[in-house]
Amino acid sequence: MGNNTHKLEIFRGLVKFKSNQSKIWAVLFFLSVVTVIEVALGIVKPEVLIVNSFLSMKLINWIFIILTIVKAYYIMWDFMHMRDEVRGLQASVIITLSFLIAYLAFILLVEGNYIFDVMYEGFVSWNF
Repeated sequence: MGNNTHKLEIFRGLVKFKSNQSKIWAVLFFLSVVTVIEVALGIVKPEVLIVNSFLSMKLINWIFIILTIVKAYYIMWDFMHMRDEVRGLQASVIITLSFLIAYLAFILLVEGNYIFDVMYEGFVSWNF
């Protein structure tokens, strides 16, 4: 750790706590609320979010992706104590993960496009 004290705040200092235990409960409550919203949207599936799309994907899928990224951020930042580490370690973890996630998305899009071409258009560019 960069220093031996834990930062007793969440949401970039917007909410401050007196003890580490109360902060952990607050983060757990926040993550639970985000999870309940995800589950409720998955069960209810509002028509307006299913019919409309943005960048060729349904709005409900965008909401799920954004809420999942928010949960992953707070799990890593608070429960894995990344907020207490030095800036160099934070940057190395974030830059590496960002690159790997972008690379995975690229590979999935390229392979998905190939499978689409094979299944629906009968186009085969590679003969296995």
